[in-house]
Amino acid sequence: MNPKYEQQMKKGVLEMLVLKLLSEKEKYGYQLISELKEKSGGLFVLKEGTLYPILYRLEDEELVISRWSEPKGKEVSRKYYAVTEKGIAVLEELSALWAGFSERVSAIMS
Repeated sequence: MNPKYEQQMKKGVLEMLVLKLLSEKEKYGYQLISELKEKSGGLFVLKEGTLYPILYRLEDEELVISRWSEPKGKEVSRKYYAVTEKGIAVLEELSALWAGFSERVSAIMS
């Protein structure tokens, strides 16, 4: 597949996918990167430089909140992200939009 086209298609769904994963339970950045890679069968392999701007944007829009964990022993403090009620409402809107969008694209492509 042409990497340029693949990248453009991925960009359109990343915020929705991050909100979906955070709707399950709070997570820190590396967890999100790992889960996206695992659940997508390797299609979504994000770098921190891609994920964190998304998280900061979602936080600015009040769709997610963050908190720092308390370090335990030799463990470092981690920044955890959780979806807000507003984020859940936006996720529902995005899910419906995606379902309609993918249905119509599939109808054209078949």
